[in-house]
Amino acid sequence: MKVPIPINISLDYMDYINYYTYFLETKSDHRTSKWFLMGSPGPVLTIIATYLYFCVYAGPRYMKDRKPFDLKNTIMVYNGIQVIFSIVLVYEGLLGGWATGYSFKCQPVDYSDNPKAVRMAQAVWLYFICKIIELLDTVFFVLRKKMNQVTFLHLYHHAMMPVCSWIGVKFLPGGHGTLLGLINSFIHIIMYSYYFMSSLGPQYQKYLWWKKHVTAMQMIQFCIIFFHNLQTLFRQCDYPKVIVALLGTQALFFLFLFGSFYHRTYIVKPKAVEKINNNVQNGKTKVN
Repeated sequence: MKVPIPINISLDYMDYINYYTYFLETKSDHRTSKWFLMGSPGPVLTIIATYLYFCVYAGPRYMKDRKPFDLKNTIMVYNGIQVIFSIVLVYEGLLGGWATGYSFKCQPVDYSDNPKAVRMAQAVWLYFICKIIELLDTVFFVLRKKMNQVTFLHLYHHAMMPVCSWIGVKFLPGGHGTLLGLINSFIHIIMYSYYFMSSLGPQYQKYLWWKKHVTAMQMIQFCIIFFHNLQTLFRQCDYPKVIVALLGTQALFFLFLFGSFYHRTYIVKPKAVEKINNNVQNGKTKVN
C-alpha cells in the first residue's frame, strides 16, 4: 500500500518560489534588472562562495609547497586602477545627488527615468562592480602567501560588500543609503593610493607614515553611517526602515571589527615592541 505524500509540502515549496518571483518582479527596480549580474542573486552568491572557497581552502592548499608569486607589477596596476575607479565613483556620487540636492536628513529613492536619478543608479551599479573586483585583494594575499592578512575582518568585509551593494542596485539604486558608497569610495582613493605607493618599492616607505590614519578614517566612516541612518528612524522618511536598521547594525559591527584591529595593531603591538626594546637596552646596560 502506497503512503500518500502530503500535498502541502509541494504547495509550501511552490509558495516560496512564487513569493520569491513576485518579490523580485514587484520590489526590484525595473531600470537595473537587465544590467550585468543583476538578473538574480545566483551569480553574485556563486562568486562569493567561490571566493571564500579559494581563499580559505583551495588557495592555501595550492600554495602550500610553492613559492609566492611575484605580482609586483600586477598589483601596482591594480591599485592604480582602483584609485581611478574610486575617483570616478566619488565624482558620480556627488553629481548624481549628494552635491546636487540630496537631503542628509531623508532622501528617498528616485525610481524615475530622470537623468540625474539614472546617473545615481549607474553609480551604485559601478560601486557594486568595484566590490566584485576588490575580491582580488584577498586572492593576491593568498598567491603571495601572506595568509596573516587573510583575517576574519578581511574576509567578512570583502564577502559582505558585494552582497549588500547588489541589494542596493536591485532594489534601492539611489537615495539615503548611497552616502555609504560615497564616503567609502573617498576613503578608497586614499587607501589604494597608499597601496600603490607601497608597491613602488622600499624607497617610498618613508612617505607611508599615514597607514594607521586610513584605518581611523574607516572607523569614522562607520560612525557617520550609523548616525546618518539612525536619525531617519525618528522622522517620517520614505526610505525602508529595514534597510536603515541593517545599515546601522552593520556599521556598528564593522566599527567594532576595525576598532579591534586598530587597537591590536597600532596600540598594543607598538607598546609590546617598545617594552622588548627597553628590556634589551636594560640588558645591555647591565652587561656593560
